[in-house]
Amino acid sequence: MIHELRIYTCVPGKLPDLNARFNNITLKIWERHGIRQAGFWTTLVGDNNQNLIYLLEWESLAEREQKWDAFQADPEWQEKRAETEAAGPIVAAISNQFLIPTPYSSVQ
Repeated sequence: MIHELRIYTCVPGKLPDLNARFNNITLKIWERHGIRQAGFWTTLVGDNNQNLIYLLEWESLAEREQKWDAFQADPEWQEKRAETEAAGPIVAAISNQFLIPTPYSSVQ
């Protein structure tokens, strides 16, 4: 199992818009493409409370490439993303890392 850690740094004040887009649009499209999320978080206490942090689960990098590419090319996603960004960008920066569990991790 591979986990993809993604951190979205929002344009100031746009975190509620990003949360709404995930809740109302993105997760439904991911479900159709078989993309599995392991959790979403925001910062309660820390350096930046404008971040949305989440983990995706993949069986392999090949699965990730196939499903993520299909999601990015999905016409509904492209349309809804454009609609939600009509007044300007929501996300200022994206960081992602691919993680594998250590032998002693409770997550395997």
